[in-house]
Amino acid sequence: MHLLRRGLMALCLSTLLTGCPDKQSATLADGGVAEAPQDAGPAAPPPAAFTVRYQLNDGGMEAIPLAVDERPTIESTSMVELRSSIGLRNYRIRLFDEAERAMVSDDSAEESPSGVTYRIALPTPLKSGHKYTVVLDAQTGSSMTDALGREVEDLRFEFQVAGEKEKDAPPPPPKKKKKGR
Repeated sequence: MHLLRRGLMALCLSTLLTGCPDKQSATLADGGVAEAPQDAGPAAPPPAAFTVRYQLNDGGMEAIPLAVDERPTIESTSMVELRSSIGLRNYRIRLFDEAERAMVSDDSAEESPSGVTYRIALPTPLKSGHKYTVVLDAQTGSSMTDALGREVEDLRFEFQVAGEKEKDAPPPPPKKKKKGR
């Protein structure tokens, strides 16, 4: 019994030290960093990542921090840009005001296998103190995919323009009808 227990312990210890014979383990390179086995295939690219930027008054672009718990504040701008880290299929990108109305804009997209750059050019700057939302969702159907065919989750990114809230201009007074004689 004692001999059997020793044999099992030795077998377990050798398996732990050498790994399973049918699986290759990672090896340590110089400096103790783990390396993948040489015969491993190429790793799949990571899922799509997104950045949202806006154009500054001097013409440069500034990233809007993607915060989960807070709404970032930006300066007023006439250009908002969304970039993806991988190509997208069946997508649409829109900018909404705080009343959930789509903003009038002149949009352009540059698509490549390495990603999409989508620019939303507005005819007038965003209003100070107002909240806006960039929405990325499926153009048709229920889902969009990346260039590799993987499903991509919808994105809703909210931000606010710095400054006191501008009041909307009052509507023009109604025109008086002329009485016909």
